[in-house]
Amino acid sequence: MTGSVKAMAILTFAALVVVAGYSVVLGSNGWLWFGWIVLGLLTAAMAASSKS
Repeated sequence: MTGSVKAMAILTFAALVVVAGYSVVLGSNGWLWFGWIVLGLLTAAMAASSKS
């Protein structure tokens, strides 16, 4: 894994923790989960493209 992909993976995991914490404390927000899914897909695409 390159440095940028590793940083993106760490950012995605941190965003998951933040969104989950927000959902527990203030209630679920669909837009936050949608944004996290998009971030996860971008991370997966970066990881897939760095392997080739």
